Amino acid sequence: MHLDTILTLIGERETTAIATAGRLREQISLLTGELTRIDRELADLATTRSMLQHLATTEFTADDPTIVSAAYQQILAILGTATAGMRAKDVCLALDIEPLPKHVEGTRAKLKRLVNREIITEDQPGIFSLIQKRT
Repeated sequence: MHLDTILTLIGERETTAIATAGRLREQISLLTGELTRIDRELADLATTRSMLQHLATTEFTADDPTIVSAAYQQILAILGTATAGMRAKDVCLALDIEPLPKHVEGTRAKLKRLVNREIITEDQPGIFSLIQKRT
């Protein structure tokens, strides 16, 4: 083989290696971007899980649907004295909480949680009352 032939073969191999390296760098860049996105999502999910676990332990016990939060106890006490179902705004007023939209919506969310726990009912949309115990 001539030196020119060997140099040509080396040049071709070098060109192929450069192209392959370029493709690999591009793939690495795409994968790095995807990995960064997935890492952010995992961090968000971990934060969400942690917050939900915290809320669940501060609002309800895991084994017993008994309400442990004072706010829920107050809501149940108000509903217990009511002669008819109450709206979230009425509950706020009974608790001496200013019926601003954020307070009413927060109270409504608590009421809905109590409905989901089957502690109170919402027989009509927005009207909440204690579940009547069967005797």
